[in-house]
Amino acid sequence: MNINENTEFNFNDAVQDIMNGKNISGKDGVLAPLVKQLVEAALEAELDSHITDDVFSGNKNRKNGKSSKTMKSSDGSFILDTPRDRAGSFEPQLIKKNQTHLTDDIEQKVLSMYALGLSYIDISKHIEDMYKIELSTGTISNITDKIIEKVKAWQDRPLEPIYTFIWLDAIHYKIKDGGKYDTKAVYTVLGMDKEGKKDVLGLYIGESEGANFWLGVLTKLQNRGVKDILIASVDGLNGFPEAIKSIFPKTEVQLCIVHQIRNSLKYVASADQKPFMKDLKLVYQATSKDIAEDELLKLDDKWGKKYPIVLKSWNNKWENLSHYFKYPYQIRKIMYTTNIIESVHKQFRKLTKTKGAFPNKDSLLKLLYMGIKNAKEKWTQPVHNWSQTISQLAIFFEGRLDEYLEL
Repeated sequence: MNINENTEFNFNDAVQDIMNGKNISGKDGVLAPLVKQLVEAALEAELDSHITDDVFSGNKNRKNGKSSKTMKSSDGSFILDTPRDRAGSFEPQLIKKNQTHLTDDIEQKVLSMYALGLSYIDISKHIEDMYKIELSTGTISNITDKIIEKVKAWQDRPLEPIYTFIWLDAIHYKIKDGGKYDTKAVYTVLGMDKEGKKDVLGLYIGESEGANFWLGVLTKLQNRGVKDILIASVDGLNGFPEAIKSIFPKTEVQLCIVHQIRNSLKYVASADQKPFMKDLKLVYQATSKDIAEDELLKLDDKWGKKYPIVLKSWNNKWENLSHYFKYPYQIRKIMYTTNIIESVHKQFRKLTKTKGAFPNKDSLLKLLYMGIKNAKEKWTQPVHNWSQTISQLAIFFEGRLDEYLEL
């Protein structure tokens, strides 16, 4: 039902319609024609008050016709005639100049459904069912585009001066670039502050591989206020350890053991994987670095000739793979893998599972931003037994936490 300027509200007819079983509210409800009249009457009252104030202040002003625009509400669409003043100083408060919805309720419903991963078509159907008005996919896109400004502000927000841990891992999506769809890596940087609470520090779409990309990411973190990072756990990406040392030279870089194992098994024959893993566990589950190195030598002696690429990788990366051995269990289990990011990526996958590809970066980033908001709802408490962990870190990284802890 479109409520136009010729629609009049007749009380007696409305009562009869209600008695006949017609809905009171909604698109075809009894009160639908009243919406336009009430809103326009309120705007006229606003203008009268504005002109009275102007005249009382010694300014010349008077009414100057009306302008029309289409409004949408839960009771349907209608043409709203907004009164104008000669001076052009009238700013209506009930319905803002650029407002096209009677309330923000519809937009909030759109954003809520978008945050659940619904497609534009599904959102449009739900809005029509709830409000009895049609929203095009273009309109829904315009509503969700409002998230982009929030994403930009979130990406540039100030950060804490120190993070005890950061983790970095990637998830891949197809994004249109230069007329064709390419698979891009979206890197999630997750941090844990001195209170033991997690926060996603940023999302970065990888345009290139190597140290230059990571140098840019870390420089952005530094420019946003990060002065120190104790331990960085990363997934073995080329150039990252070197890049982080160039910006944060005191940071200890731990390569993700889980990623290293997965990558190793890609080069081990299926028939050998079970016995190989039995021997490999003696390396990464060792109680000390010395024992782990002895087991790595045994692993090399037994499997090195058959799988030289795998053993060469473990030996070449050993320095950054083995840092966690010097810490107690409480710290080890936090730093040895980047799997802690999986809760974030799980939200990403939930929201994007129906999307085959994305037309541009912004369309992807605004959806991932909603995923981060969903994931953060569960991050209200610090990690378990954080008081013991931060005490241990203060000993291992003597002096670096002192100015940031309230003791």
